[in-house]
Amino acid sequence: MNYDMLFSPIKIGNLEIKNRIVMAPMCMGFGQFDGRVTEAMKNHYVERAKGGVGLIITEITRVNDITGAASFGQLGLSHDYQIEPLRRMVDEIHSYGAKIMVELHHPGRQNLGLMIGTVPLSVACDKIMGNAYSKLLTGAIIPPGKKLQDKDIVPRTVAPSKCEKSKMAESVNRALTKHGIKKLVHQFVDAAVRAKRAGCDGVELHAAHGYLIQQFLSPFTNRRNDEYGGSLENRMRFLNEIIDGIRAECGKDFPVLVRLSVDEMYDKIGEKGRGYSLDEGLKMAKALSNRGIDAIDVSSASYDTFNYWLEPTTFECGWRKNLAAEVKKVVDIPVLAANLIRSPEQAEQQLEDGVQDMISLGRPLLADPHWAQKVKNGEQDTVKRCICCLYCFESMENNAYKYTHGNCSVNPFIGRDGEQLKMNGNGRKILIAGAGVAGLTCAELFAKRGFDVTVYEKENVIGGQINLADKPPHKEKIHWCVEDLYVNAKNNGAKFVLGTELTEKIIDESAPELVITATGANAVFPKPFVKDNVCTVTDILDGKIVLKDKRVALIGSGMTGLETSELLCSMGNKVTVVEMADEIAPGGYFQHIDDALPKLYDAGTVFMTSSKLVEINENGIVTENTKTAEKTAVKADYVVLSLGSRSDNRLYEQIKDSTKYKVINVGDSQRVGRIANATEAAYRAVISID
Repeated sequence: MNYDMLFSPIKIGNLEIKNRIVMAPMCMGFGQFDGRVTEAMKNHYVERAKGGVGLIITEITRVNDITGAASFGQLGLSHDYQIEPLRRMVDEIHSYGAKIMVELHHPGRQNLGLMIGTVPLSVACDKIMGNAYSKLLTGAIIPPGKKLQDKDIVPRTVAPSKCEKSKMAESVNRALTKHGIKKLVHQFVDAAVRAKRAGCDGVELHAAHGYLIQQFLSPFTNRRNDEYGGSLENRMRFLNEIIDGIRAECGKDFPVLVRLSVDEMYDKIGEKGRGYSLDEGLKMAKALSNRGIDAIDVSSASYDTFNYWLEPTTFECGWRKNLAAEVKKVVDIPVLAANLIRSPEQAEQQLEDGVQDMISLGRPLLADPHWAQKVKNGEQDTVKRCICCLYCFESMENNAYKYTHGNCSVNPFIGRDGEQLKMNGNGRKILIAGAGVAGLTCAELFAKRGFDVTVYEKENVIGGQINLADKPPHKEKIHWCVEDLYVNAKNNGAKFVLGTELTEKIIDESAPELVITATGANAVFPKPFVKDNVCTVTDILDGKIVLKDKRVALIGSGMTGLETSELLCSMGNKVTVVEMADEIAPGGYFQHIDDALPKLYDAGTVFMTSSKLVEINENGIVTENTKTAEKTAVKADYVVLSLGSRSDNRLYEQIKDSTKYKVINVGDSQRVGRIANATEAAYRAVISID
């Protein structure tokens, strides 16, 4: 397929961009307390510029330090001292032919009360204490601070009017005064002026995903009765005043974009009538176009409807492209949109169909910073595809409390952008046991370094545990990660022997310098539970046991349990999920839980929390309530155990003390974890060898 439109130039205002590929804004936490560009942040964006994107839009960039700092590692344009470090990054990005704009942002009620006023204090303390302060902050200040936040004993976040807490942030908010609104307008404008002074090619105003500007647009969060609330014209006033102020200070030739949620998607979570829907979103888009903005970046939803802007893997590619298509009908300016695009074919088709004018890639450019260049060079089969696992956002959130950055499951070089592997393999022989994620990552990277790599896989197919993870409904994208690793490993010279288990005999005959054991893990199956009517989730997912129209008791509500339950429900089974903890999926990431539970409830799944399995018999199971000790009999034709996995490290234990070769254990065979843990462990193994 030719990608003529994808790689054709386009203008935003008077700014010409070399192709239609945009790096969408994503906060990953590469910054520092004072909001200046760090070396890691610069390298992150420059690597995508090297990779061939036409336009980079930075992460959320604060305009206000007191109520508007959403992260300790966030970019800032709230002070003049932030201009020069940004200029250096901008100049380097320009040297690769890419353009760059800054996304100006204020979180409003979606901030954490813990963050209010914290950043200015942190900047001051950091100047005095240096690195010691970040350790003090993450170790001694944040943990008790989070407990105070849970009790609402923290400052209030700001919003257009006092309203319900935002999901995920869940902080009490207060209404902005009119003076506070005017001050924020000036701060947005001042930040745009700083962006222009730094050499940026424009700014994008973040009026999406439930942040402050969108909070003014939504009747759900804006209940004011003055000129900033009520009618659509009034609700748009805050945004319009920011636009007019930027035009007045930066001139008409400085592009202004608006990232707009054109549908809050409350109907998707059963709250139809709350907020605004597409009809009103189109009116906003048309009004912004008429006001003279230079492009509109179409998005949807908010934190309350999180999965409808940052989608889990079960969502169909392009599922919301109708939003951009409808916006294009009412505006006469370029339309950017992400639209869950995961292939160059999909991107080109949506451009040809007139769905949008530019392709925004967020997570795909985390997975592979050279997506654009590879596609342009006809090497699209080597692109590492985003599998929509959400680990980037989850890790960014978790790591923000540690004053570090987010990561990507399929790209262990996040935060190490531009790092070069030592190319000194010189044909030295490496054997790898297992072609799962960890083994394949080792194969690719060691082969890239010039080692002679051979992978032995006991099954006739690659994939390991991924061949189970991709079996529940709509989880096919998960398998992309092993497909892409396999292609890249082979392209770099790795050899594969399938259907053959690596043994000590084979190793001795091959005389390698290094053996990598990546032999995975097996589902836990306690001996007392071994009965004719009992199996593990593995038996269901690999198709060894097929259950249809049965009563099934599934023990354990981790994400594997929930996803297996969904597969069982799709086959007509009636499922009861038994969980010892007081909540379903304890420790699970909320987006995955929010994605799975409605489907299971719709299928009639019964959930029993605080319940311990004490007996399995021919009629079903007996549980005991962990609080009351009350016993309950549950009828079931079959019992499926989802009790976690145990490392299969038998080969490692056999050979670990060898004096003939070095042995490294990676992935689940070392410690059971997630895809990100496997790729990270593989990366560390690769760089540990001189």
